[in-house]
Amino acid sequence: MTDKRNRLIEAGRELVDAGLSPGRSGNMSIRDGDTILMTPTNSSLGSLRADELSVVALDGTHLDGPRPSKEVPLHLAMYARDPRDTAVVHVHSASATALSCLEPWSAHTAIMPVTPYLLMKVGQVPLFPYFAPGDPRQADAIRSSPLEFRGALLANHGSIAAFPTLAQAQTAVGEIEEAAQTALLLHGRPYRLLDDAQIRELTTANGTPWTPAQAREGVATTV
Repeated sequence: MTDKRNRLIEAGRELVDAGLSPGRSGNMSIRDGDTILMTPTNSSLGSLRADELSVVALDGTHLDGPRPSKEVPLHLAMYARDPRDTAVVHVHSASATALSCLEPWSAHTAIMPVTPYLLMKVGQVPLFPYFAPGDPRQADAIRSSPLEFRGALLANHGSIAAFPTLAQAQTAVGEIEEAAQTALLLHGRPYRLLDDAQIRELTTANGTPWTPAQAREGVATTV
């Protein structure tokens, strides 16, 4: 578990240095068998300590360390979707949070497919309805969604990603932030989408989720 503690500490610093986790916002976890190691409540991801991380059972029971983030149910819901995933990262980065306050591009993804990298690293990024931070109904919405996804926007809140490694989850929230910034820069302007064949090539090659032939009826070519 020591290596996992050190990896969380390192990842927290990297997220703060990248400007993805302002103030005392955001939380991360790593799954280790039937427990998760999680950042504590009211913590800055840039100043985590190995002896100040929380251990939580997969049923949500707090086992050791300080009180965990209120977003335990959200993390557990993400883990429940795919047993291969061992890391969850949730941040309140500026552009992703701003985009989460707008209507989504489609029912399947909040971010339109205009650049390759989001499709290569994350795939579709659905928008989930707003619930207050820590509200178990947010976790219920994640857990019960029929959509396939690895990263998502939480309305008026931020972004979240779950992947087999912490490095992948970090990369995902960074890619979501960059793609959200691009979407905001294009707001109100005509833009060119990648076509279905281009999207299929990128997502198939990288094993990322994308719903084919997304319903675009009524979706304009501006955000």
